[in-house]
Amino acid sequence: MGVLERISRLIRSNINDLLDRAEDPEKILQQLITDMQQDLREAKIQVASAIREQKKLETLYQENLAMADVWEKRAISAIKDQNDYLAKEALKRKRDCEQLANEYKTQLDDQTKSVQSLKTGLAELEAKLSDAKRRKDLLVARQKRAQAQKTISQTMNGISRSSAFSALERIERKVRDAEVEAQAFEELKKDSLEAKFADLENDDINLELAKLKDKISKQETN
Repeated sequence: MGVLERISRLIRSNINDLLDRAEDPEKILQQLITDMQQDLREAKIQVASAIREQKKLETLYQENLAMADVWEKRAISAIKDQNDYLAKEALKRKRDCEQLANEYKTQLDDQTKSVQSLKTGLAELEAKLSDAKRRKDLLVARQKRAQAQKTISQTMNGISRSSAFSALERIERKVRDAEVEAQAFEELKKDSLEAKFADLENDDINLELAKLKDKISKQETN
């Protein structure tokens, strides 16, 4: 896998998806960071190698330009010495150096673009790694909180469907029924007591009525 492809894969990595699949999110996050650090080290090595190749091409390009200039000067010297044969040979060497310089220039331009692209990808990878380190604790806390909420919901759902919970509800209904029944008996007892007091009051009234009638009868006799 090339360095650009590796960097691209790491940049596109979705930490939240890893958390969803992980039995131990904290462990998998730490492993992710460790892997990214290792890949970052490898990427830096490859980028450094690409830069060395760029510098090598730059050197070869400049050397051939310089040699082309040298052979041109030699051709001029041969012409001054009226040696056309040497002048032609010098010009041939000059042309060869110029052709090589052009080829190296083409490779150098391509390598320069590649190095720039690698540097950009490397910077993005470093930013991604820094972000992963910052977000690690937050993501783990979120996952643990979600798991705790899920566990509580499952537990409550299980309790609502359990026979023990149903038994508690039945007992509660029986207690309420017993309380209502006791209250009813208390009301009946209260009504009976009031009736007795009412009977006593009626007896007193009857007695008082009899006394009043007797008093009236005596008055009429006199």
